Amino acid sequence: MTIGKLMMIVGMAIIAAVALTGGTAFGAPAATMFPDAGLRFVGLGLGLGLVVIGGGKGIGNIGSSAVESIARQPEAAKDINGAMVLSAAFVEGATLFGVVVLLLGVFVMK
Repeated sequence: MTIGKLMMIVGMAIIAAVALTGGTAFGAPAATMFPDAGLRFVGLGLGLGLVVIGGGKGIGNIGSSAVESIARQPEAAKDINGAMVLSAAFVEGATLFGVVVLLLGVFVMK
């Protein structure tokens, strides 16, 4: 799974969770898809689960590929390790962004 595909999945999870929780960014009023407040927490749980699973899968794939690359070419371990850390930081950043958006969607927006 490429990082682009992973970020697309994380983005779709964020969109789905925001649709379940209702509301738009920055507190603007919006019609909620489900008027029951309890369903906001169902959307939060589903969205957080998908975002964290996607982030974990992405970081796992990055680590797996890096270890395999180092095993094949040990002299390039330093370069591979740097690229791995940078890629993992990007995936972790996208995951953290998803978590923040979901939490804002549930607890800040009415």
